[in-house]
Amino acid sequence: QAQLVESGGGSVQPGGSLRLSCAVSGYSLENYCTGWFRQVPGKEREGVAAIDSKGHPIYARPVKGRFTISKDNAKNTVYLQMDNLKAEDTAVYYCALDGKDEVCSEFWVLKGSYKYLKVWGAGAPVNVSS
Repeated sequence: QAQLVESGGGSVQPGGSLRLSCAVSGYSLENYCTGWFRQVPGKEREGVAAIDSKGHPIYARPVKGRFTISKDNAKNTVYLQMDNLKAEDTAVYYCALDGKDEVCSEFWVLKGSYKYLKVWGAGAPVNVSS
């Protein structure tokens, strides 16, 4: 059974940076697609960024150029470096995992894609405000 544990959330002023981590146990990131979603109360969960087993990243348009996804296979951990944060980035950020690399593609950032993912972390809140 896979377990995903997020850390690194918190509060930051606009323009600031945070780095989220997702420690994965039970599965090797060398063989799995992983990434991040976020959700604001009252809105659907949306894909933010994903990275496939080979290390190829994909980003949602609102975060492209500001967020960077990476992973450390030795530590079995996925990271989301978030720079130049904006108030609209405020959300709970969730880590997710899937066994198919095809999921870590444009599919990840399609509306409603979260419904396909079955393995989730508990979430890490990020608050961007002045």
